Amino acid sequence: MNIALATDHAGFEQLKELQVYLESAGHTCKNFGPGSLNPDDDYPDFIMPAAKSVAAGDCQMGVILGGSGQGEAMAANRFKGVRCAVFYGPVVARRPVDVEGDISHDPYEIVRLERRHNDANMLSLAARFVSLEDMKQVIKLWLETPFSDEERHQRRIAKLDGLN
Repeated sequence: MNIALATDHAGFEQLKELQVYLESAGHTCKNFGPGSLNPDDDYPDFIMPAAKSVAAGDCQMGVILGGSGQGEAMAANRFKGVRCAVFYGPVVARRPVDVEGDISHDPYEIVRLERRHNDANMLSLAARFVSLEDMKQVIKLWLETPFSDEERHQRRIAKLDGLN
């Protein structure tokens, strides 16, 4: 799979490690930067080109990092066809997470839901909140989780993508 990567200064070191991790797993990565650490850089300069590559289909998925991951996801989600979800760290559901009323006690269930229900094609990681090991685990899980393809989810995604 071809994966777009980008960050700002907050995730600079982690992104280098994640690229090595993903390539060792057989993926091709296109790193949109930054090429060097600059504490004054602006995340849109790197995140937006990565999101454009996912929107255009040049990359099938994208992994982006930032301090909180929020601004980065907002930048990515400006592009039609991009569905970027944010991950802050492991969490256990307090209420049912699916239509059957099941409560998941898996601290990474939110990552599965991002793919199963929303067909998220970009993942924004909070570099200041998530350890490198958790990032690797989450990315692997996220990439391996298929979209459910249920009609209700297809309908909602079509609305997000402006197809309805």
